[in-house]
Amino acid sequence: MPAGGKGKRKLMGEINVVPYIDVMLVLLIIFMITAPLLTQGIKVDLPKAAAEPITVQQNEPPLVLSIDAHGRLYLNIGANPKQPIDDETTLIRATAALRRAPERTVLVNGDQSVSYGRVVQAMVILQQAGARKIGFQTEAPLQAPPMPAGTAPPAQP
Repeated sequence: MPAGGKGKRKLMGEINVVPYIDVMLVLLIIFMITAPLLTQGIKVDLPKAAAEPITVQQNEPPLVLSIDAHGRLYLNIGANPKQPIDDETTLIRATAALRRAPERTVLVNGDQSVSYGRVVQAMVILQQAGARKIGFQTEAPLQAPPMPAGTAPPAQP
């Protein structure tokens, strides 16, 4: 046995990070490739901070799909726009209307109490019919009249 500790190796206190960097780069590449494949959904142009009115073409009224509280669909075209129609009829009518005018404005008028899933189903029907952009109709919130200067707002219970 060698005397004086010549056979001992000095311990390293540093971690070799090169293998970890290689693994992270491989994971980054995998996520970059798979992320676009996972995004499925309906493309909606969301309003910015303040919603502005949608410009409607003067020669074509907008195509409006209404959904009542029970999830029934109504389309503002056809023989009787006040009569509920099924999903297949909605698809056929919307496809015909959008083939005649592909740039026609398409709006969804959904009841506040209807389920989110039903609204998504209606939007999928419009997307299958060829709608490129779909907007939502809303009502402006009621605003309280301005209070005179120097008065405090009413206390909340």
